Amino acid sequence: MRLWLAAIGRARPGPARDLFEEYRGRLSWPLTLKEVESKKRVEGEELKRLEAELLLSAIPDGATLVALDERGRTVSSEAFAQRIGQWRDGGVADLAFIIGGADGLADEVRRRAALVLAFGPMTWPHMLVRGLLAEQLYRAQQILAGHPYHRA
Repeated sequence: MRLWLAAIGRARPGPARDLFEEYRGRLSWPLTLKEVESKKRVEGEELKRLEAELLLSAIPDGATLVALDERGRTVSSEAFAQRIGQWRDGGVADLAFIIGGADGLADEVRRRAALVLAFGPMTWPHMLVRGLLAEQLYRAQQILAGHPYHRA
């Protein structure tokens, strides 16, 4: 299974990017990061529509999509691992995660997603969410392998 992350904005060098790279390096599944951003000066719904196009075009056709959105479901690490395991065992070749911009995701992206996921009710910086996601993917990998990394 190949993992993809399409995200708005370019990560600058620093702790948030380092965190993402640390956990991406631990994964046995390949994780490809596609950073996109709009060059047009638009706002509101038009910006979200344009970002949706950029994000969806950055992932493979037919990929199973997980949208990270503050209005999404919160799940435990075990439930997240179980869902990933079901997709893996069900033959999903490409699993893509999408992180939108500051204005959030367009409804089109949330409707297309197999799972709309939130990392709790708090708002997190989008660059930090990349690291949180990479860690949870690594944790899921370890849970599925029966490794003691996850000690719950």
